Amino acid sequence: MSKREKSKRYKVQQISRRGFIYGSAALSVTARPWFAQAQRHSGNDLLLVGTQTAGTSKGIYAYTFDPAAGDLKQIGLAAEANNPTFLALSPRGDMVFVANELDHYEGKGGGAVSSYALNKKDARLVKIDEVASLGGGTCHVAVDPTGQSVFAANYGGGSAASFSVSNDGHLSPAVSFEQYTGHGPNPDRQQAPHAHRVTVSPNNRFLLVNDLGLDEIHIYRLDAATAKLTPNDPPAWKSAPGAGPRALRFHPGGKWAYCVTEMASTVEVLRWDDHRGTLETIQQVSLKPEGYQGITAGCDIVFDHRARFAYVADRFDDIIVTFAVSPTDGKLTLLHRISCGGKVPRHLALDPTGRWLLVANQASDNISVLARDPSSGLLTDSSKSFPLSKPQCLVFA
Repeated sequence: MSKREKSKRYKVQQISRRGFIYGSAALSVTARPWFAQAQRHSGNDLLLVGTQTAGTSKGIYAYTFDPAAGDLKQIGLAAEANNPTFLALSPRGDMVFVANELDHYEGKGGGAVSSYALNKKDARLVKIDEVASLGGGTCHVAVDPTGQSVFAANYGGGSAASFSVSNDGHLSPAVSFEQYTGHGPNPDRQQAPHAHRVTVSPNNRFLLVNDLGLDEIHIYRLDAATAKLTPNDPPAWKSAPGAGPRALRFHPGGKWAYCVTEMASTVEVLRWDDHRGTLETIQQVSLKPEGYQGITAGCDIVFDHRARFAYVADRFDDIIVTFAVSPTDGKLTLLHRISCGGKVPRHLALDPTGRWLLVANQASDNISVLARDPSSGLLTDSSKSFPLSKPQCLVFA
């Protein structure tokens, strides 16, 4: 194998974080008592950050965000947790559900899902419950609009699960468990199923599961009162072979969904039928700069509060792409590309004012803050960067 081929294979292997976080499950998942030097939440916006604990991070961190200046101030460790790589805030804002991305849990193969009560005044998370996800590498968690059902995507296990939630935040054992089989055309990345995202439809009648390994979005009918999943008819949307569907976000209007493919670095604009539970491709746009020959990996997408603009992260070229969103047909028009302010972005979040875009950059161990013009939608480099080991998920609470 040539040096160039070896380098390319190394970069492809780097795209998946699972290779270097599996086996890092040494920390206790029990929340620590709040340490003495923690500050009271000052009234600025509260930001919670999930991390990989393979480095120096120990769990979920709390920050205050100053929307006037675009500055972050770390309050401290909100909860010690084992690889809390994704967080979902409950509809009432009083609980946080966590994907613990582990390869082994309680002596068995699989990860975990945990729940925490959120004390906003002290910016503290108090653990309520934790259950087995039944699949390795639990990389994503979502909660339905009623707060009664929680869902998990297991990347390494190639599976998805649903859980019922009690009023006080306790989680049931898995109500439904879906184990996928097969492989995609890419032998390095698609040797098996890889569930990457769980997304509840706007009408709360369906759950969609992005499967990077099988080039599909699995679709289920959802009974939100019980968290029970039933395969839809048709049961899935198929992407182009080898595209690797990763992220999914519905337009606030509910008519369209936007799928970011990791391996093809595209955004697929999909027409959503909320009665039949079907997706139809109406547009495909590339994230890669024209003429760019390096490896890229599409990652995440967010909309501004009025859904006039969309922001999409692309890794390894490490850019944020800005699109205008058509209010009539949901299609995207490319406006601008800008550096993400670090290396290997994993997650995006707009602050509540819509004036700032925050980026969790895994490989450069920082959260970058990009200034946003609400009128034009364009981003500018604000030169604001805040250190944190392997940030993964950003949630304003």
